[in-house]
Amino acid sequence: MGRMALMTVAAALALGAGPGWAQDGRLTVELNKVEPGDTGGCRAFFLFRNRTAQTLDGFEMSLAILNASGVIDQLLTIDAAPLPAGRTTLKLFEIPGASCDGISEILLHDIATCQAGGEDADCFAMVDLVSRADIGLTK
Repeated sequence: MGRMALMTVAAALALGAGPGWAQDGRLTVELNKVEPGDTGGCRAFFLFRNRTAQTLDGFEMSLAILNASGVIDQLLTIDAAPLPAGRTTLKLFEIPGASCDGISEILLHDIATCQAGGEDADCFAMVDLVSRADIGLTK
């Protein structure tokens, strides 16, 4: 895709409009709960609420895991694709080497990949974050 076309798609996504995107055009990423994992890490349960008209065939997030003191402990990339259009999807991810009570916050550092219909887009602006766990989830 050309640079101008990619900028147009990114602008449409940021505004929540454009061909193929629902009126809402938002993707909510919810940290629903955490629990100790099988390998000594922290298992995180994420809900992805894709309120768009497009299935996200590619969706990778880069997360910064902050320890109890608020210092970045590690960077973690998670692949949540596919995220079907108009649906809520549950994904579980292991945060290795970190106890759940030792994590104060998870920062969405970057969205490394966001693709719908084979087209790359900058989806950062259309993502809303929510946490129901004792760990904050922020941009």
